[in-house]
Amino acid sequence: YQFVHFLEINFAAVTSSCNPQGDFNLPVFMTSGDFTIGGIFPLHYRVELPPTDYIKRPLAAQCQGFDLRAFRWALTMTLAVEEINNRKDLLPNHTLAYSIFDSCGAPVTAQKAVLSVLNGQDVVQSVICSGISYFSTCSCLSDRKQFPTFFRVVPSDDYQVKAIAQLLKWFDWTWFGMVTEDDDYGRFALQGLKREIENTNICLAYHEMIPKDYIQEQVLKILKVMKESTAKVVVVFSGEGEFYPFLREFVTQNITGIQWIASEAWVTASMLAESYPFLDGTIGFAVRQGHIPGLQDYLKTVTPESYPSNPQVQELWEALYGCSPSTSSLKSHLPSCTGKETLRQEHSAFMNTSSPRVAYNVYKAVYAFAHSLHNLIHCKQGNGPFENSSCANLNNVFPWQVNIPKGLRRTDFHKEYNQTDCLSCPEDYWSSVNGTICVPKVVEFLSHDTMGITLTLIAVVGAFLTVTVLVIFLYNRGTPIVRVNNSELSFFILLSLTLCFLCALVFIGEPTSWSCMLRHTAFSITFSLCISCILGKTLVVLAAFTATRPGNNIMKWLGPTQQRIIIFCCTLVQVVICTAWLTISPPFPYRNTKYQQSKIILDCSVGSDLAFWCVLGYIGLLACVIFFLAFLARKLPGNFNEAKYITFSMLIFCAVWLAFVPAYVSSPGKFTTAVEIFAILASSFGLLFCLFTPKCYIILLKPEKNTKQHLMGKFTK
Repeated sequence: YQFVHFLEINFAAVTSSCNPQGDFNLPVFMTSGDFTIGGIFPLHYRVELPPTDYIKRPLAAQCQGFDLRAFRWALTMTLAVEEINNRKDLLPNHTLAYSIFDSCGAPVTAQKAVLSVLNGQDVVQSVICSGISYFSTCSCLSDRKQFPTFFRVVPSDDYQVKAIAQLLKWFDWTWFGMVTEDDDYGRFALQGLKREIENTNICLAYHEMIPKDYIQEQVLKILKVMKESTAKVVVVFSGEGEFYPFLREFVTQNITGIQWIASEAWVTASMLAESYPFLDGTIGFAVRQGHIPGLQDYLKTVTPESYPSNPQVQELWEALYGCSPSTSSLKSHLPSCTGKETLRQEHSAFMNTSSPRVAYNVYKAVYAFAHSLHNLIHCKQGNGPFENSSCANLNNVFPWQVNIPKGLRRTDFHKEYNQTDCLSCPEDYWSSVNGTICVPKVVEFLSHDTMGITLTLIAVVGAFLTVTVLVIFLYNRGTPIVRVNNSELSFFILLSLTLCFLCALVFIGEPTSWSCMLRHTAFSITFSLCISCILGKTLVVLAAFTATRPGNNIMKWLGPTQQRIIIFCCTLVQVVICTAWLTISPPFPYRNTKYQQSKIILDCSVGSDLAFWCVLGYIGLLACVIFFLAFLARKLPGNFNEAKYITFSMLIFCAVWLAFVPAYVSSPGKFTTAVEIFAILASSFGLLFCLFTPKCYIILLKPEKNTKQHLMGKFTK
């Protein structure tokens, strides 16, 4: 959510004083102690700014819409502080205090609340401006240069937009709309989601922003866009305060069939779910839940009788029971009640403590501050964390000294509950051995290291040998050994084999969107072309010997034109499969952070497993057909029966790719890519040597055998 939810800490050391120049917000809850933690909560979810003519001083903003859920968060903070003060192992001989203010869910009032926290009413304290947010998820706050003393116990939206993009892909929702707040929370979420769906088949139909100051005309324009759009999936990044009045207008527009995807700010907001049943079926990613011992019992102690002069507690009663407590100082038209009514479980917006999420973040943030202070106070000179092993001066503490050390993952420990609370490291980091620091993961892919260079050299050598054979064949193209069984097919095979060797180079290097799509399609099409040419040559061998039988005119059906048609059609089938693959679910770069804790493996995901195995299966089918036909023709007469060499080449080809399957599935990390390159190179060398070594031997070393009579052997006698 946006930057209105955080805690700050003040040191109650008398160093200077200042006089407020205007009225400051009074805290909702306040105690005194050695160290004061300031808390800012959106106890109201909207604010009404009064009109001004700039002649007289503007009136104060009016907060509207009491938020039961946020009030529970604030009480969680008071519970955590009281719990810490009762502990003897954490901040002994020191007392924590709290000063809680209402941000009203708006930046203007939030800034005023921040100033109230920093200055207070009777300002005689030095301020340590260091904040931990419990609900500010905007990725903009991850900039350490701009926000050096800002920390949070909730993940950045960078992770949420990645998850939503995967969600859209999983359900094949390729056409969606997006509605966001008109602030950095919404804008950075939009940028992040657009970045995640780039180079995919998911498209954004529209983006609309809910105005911060509610204007019905603008909201109706947004609803008109939603109504007229064909997109039925809508992603909403908004707080419940901004979204509530938007939904009120939505109900009146008769818009149906919308699948809502909620951001973390409102996906668990029971107020919205109870008020608008059409939100049933909404999906989204909630903040991680935890356990807060004793929270429900603590909430039951907060009554108008216990806090007779607290207006927020009076508002709580009005929201829960629809009545005004007799002790209330608020002007209300509601019927009066005693203020002693019992809080019941059905008051879920306030009393639901079974799976606290944001409240749990508040709880962790308070404990994080407490542990940081504890370490600061009990620091021993010569063994401190600062320069020259020094400790902080408690009378002049700097913000950077009270901050939690960068990378620290363990946030608090509750001795009486034997509970350690840990935070996950960011995706690109992993925990150190002792679990206190996040260290960068090693990024691994098949680069131009020793393995990559070796495979590159083998591929280049293979391509060079193939081109050399091609040159030899072109130079001797008029000789019988080259012309036998259609020299054109031999040239096609050599050209396609050259491409097969070279396509292995695309597999080496950091995966990109283009290289991932190119590596698999280039490999499959070039191999299909090569195998199709060998199929044509095999059919010609069979037909050439069969045609010598009386009355057999099969060769007229296997002339050069027909051979080209066979090659074209067989290759076209693979082209169609690859086109469908790239259109429906293309390969894409993939960061595997799950296989090994300490590494990020960069690889190409095939996108569609079915398409990948269809491509390999089709090549295998062609190879099997060739093997069967060549096996039948292996004993045909002649001193140079090419069918024998085709049979042997297909035997090697099939053996290599059958061995590839289990090796590919079981190989980890960059070795998966290396196995695929090895299979490409091994099968290419097998075809090159088996098909062309015998011919090159005759051309270069036994030219006397390069005659038609010798090649036909006994068959010509």
